[in-house]
Amino acid sequence: MQIKILNSVIYCLIFLALGGCGSRQFTQGKYDDLSEDRLLDDKFNESDMRQIAETMVKSLTESRVVTENKKAPVVLVTLVKNRASEHIDMKSMTDKIRTALIKSGKFRFTEKEAREELSGETQYQNESGYVDAATARKKGKQIGAEYFLTGEVADRVQEVGSKKYVYYKATFNLINIESGIIDWTDEKEIRKYYQKRSVGF
Repeated sequence: MQIKILNSVIYCLIFLALGGCGSRQFTQGKYDDLSEDRLLDDKFNESDMRQIAETMVKSLTESRVVTENKKAPVVLVTLVKNRASEHIDMKSMTDKIRTALIKSGKFRFTEKEAREELSGETQYQNESGYVDAATARKKGKQIGAEYFLTGEVADRVQEVGSKKYVYYKATFNLINIESGIIDWTDEKEIRKYYQKRSVGF
């Protein structure tokens, strides 16, 4: 009898242990503050992206490219590269920079990826016969870009014992399309430190 009771207790404990270690789902959440840094792992994150974008936007809006131009320069984003050892969404980063620069009123941007659609729509308006000629957008009216905005992000990872350092360097350039001269450049360095620790149950 005592053996049966003991076995029952053991089975109950095993069941509870397995239930506690089973799969769980995220069932309750709340909005987080994007302005606060969250270092949940040792990967490139939105805080790193925000720091890089803020540095580049501040530097560009205060550069001589702005102070020496009466009109807002027209820029084309291109050749932005990820040279880091991990995946970094470079498009999201450049979109963030471009959005802030446009909102500043000090830069205008043209979109390379939209050229085919723009060409097709212009052709349709002028040649299809369905669009009033007085309202059709004419060819040869687009504004040419004055600058290329290029950039890259590189990293270096060092691990010594239980310590890990992750270093990122983002470099952006504004290249004059006509002259080929780099009229502006800046960089942002980020270094993060992690301590490896045992994780209990």
